[in-house]
Amino acid sequence: MKKLVTLAAAAAAFASSFAAAPAFAQEAQSPWLVRVRAVNISPDNKSDPVGGVGASDRLTVSSKTIPEVDISYFFTPNIAAELILTYPQKHDVRLDGQNIGSFKHLPPTLLLQYHFTPESRISPYVGAGINYTRISSVDVLNGAAQLDSNSVGGALQAGVDVKIDKHWLINFDIKKVQIQSDVKVGGTRISTVKIDPWLFGVGVGYRF
Repeated sequence: MKKLVTLAAAAAAFASSFAAAPAFAQEAQSPWLVRVRAVNISPDNKSDPVGGVGASDRLTVSSKTIPEVDISYFFTPNIAAELILTYPQKHDVRLDGQNIGSFKHLPPTLLLQYHFTPESRISPYVGAGINYTRISSVDVLNGAAQLDSNSVGGALQAGVDVKIDKHWLINFDIKKVQIQSDVKVGGTRISTVKIDPWLFGVGVGYRF
């Protein structure tokens, strides 16, 4: 979390340095903004040891790059809500480096954002909200292991929009999302998979 707080502070400082940048007219703009991003999911992989305290074997989840679509609505020039969507993503699960199966997850996230300089060409923002993850298609240890089907956690975000013209922009974005699930074999919990990924995104947006 310290990385994200530092990034948010840097974004605020970055915004102030461009306070004199050319402004874009806001009067004819719709409150709707749609972005399409390529996002790299980088799990923290801080799962509990399998076998309890003192054990060394840990479950890890693979990284991957995914497509993402988000829809934002601006209540004011500075305040917006963003809904982040994708389709179910498949991840490999490893134990002590050995592949033991896979699962899919669908992680829609809703964030409330503050945009520091919405009328400037370079407009950084920060956000906070909630993530709901649906876990499905679990095939771990040949079906012997089960994962919780739902995960609810917090989400933090920082990013910047670089406007090309009145409608089009380039976007850079980073998020930290809480996702975890208990792993059970025969009804007994053997570990908790703490995915808690960093999501690094770059994409384009269109303001209607």
